[in-house]
Amino acid sequence: MKGYLFAGIATIAFSNIYIFSKAALNEVHLAQFGVYWFFIALVLNVAWLVKSGGHRAIRQFRGRQWRVLALLGVLEILTTTSFFLSVQVIPDPAVTSFLGNMFPVILTVMGIVFLRERFTWMESFGAVLALLGAFIISYQGGTTLSDLFIPGTGIVLINALFASTASLVVKLNVKSLTPEQMNTNRVVWLFTFSVIMLLVFDQPLSIPSSALLNIGIGACLGPFLAVLMIYHSFSLIEVSKSSIVQSTKGVFVLIGSFFYFHTLPLPHQLVGGAITVLGVVIISLSRAGLLKTKK
Repeated sequence: MKGYLFAGIATIAFSNIYIFSKAALNEVHLAQFGVYWFFIALVLNVAWLVKSGGHRAIRQFRGRQWRVLALLGVLEILTTTSFFLSVQVIPDPAVTSFLGNMFPVILTVMGIVFLRERFTWMESFGAVLALLGAFIISYQGGTTLSDLFIPGTGIVLINALFASTASLVVKLNVKSLTPEQMNTNRVVWLFTFSVIMLLVFDQPLSIPSSALLNIGIGACLGPFLAVLMIYHSFSLIEVSKSSIVQSTKGVFVLIGSFFYFHTLPLPHQLVGGAITVLGVVIISLSRAGLLKTKK
């Protein structure tokens, strides 16, 4: 029950990342956003790491643990940068969230390829539904490949690939590294990368107070609370079971976007979003053993 509770908290908190990051990115450069966003997250995570006593074990880390942390750091830079780029490019956060349901499909496929996990016909059906829904959401009726999908679709796909890879690494090492240690490592890498990008793009540190407020709220809910809760859920329940709860995030983002930005996806995007959620739920229920199908 704790695992499901952590997954539920992570889902609600993560849904708010789309809202508050979109609001902030409407006003500031991505590098400025990253410096403030991950500085706040770094302070919160370090404080929590010290409070939980997880910092004491760092001195005892061996070569393999440092290599895993370095790998996760690089993967998180690629994952997080592509995520916020997609949030910035796609006008409606709910559309970005629904397209993000490609992630559990790719994660499932990676589990089959790299972890030799079994794949059922029900999971195949769920994957087809999720991908069909993503196609419906991103389709904009063009006749050429460049005009076929809405801008940002490719970025979401890249993000899903990197996020799936990072999730497999986390799942394989969540017993040797605590969620607090992995999350702190994550924000250290991302804050450092953001500072470098701020210098590369020659952006000032001064930003509007409204953007700082949105960043402050989002950073507390996102890179601190949401990621920490996801890591804790992975340590208690299977990734597939956690994904059942996380698949509902699109609904929360849809509601938040309506009240915060007064926007709604187009009718066909709502239909596609519902199909992706249904596909993810089917995949997750099947992988959790709650749908009895033949292997």
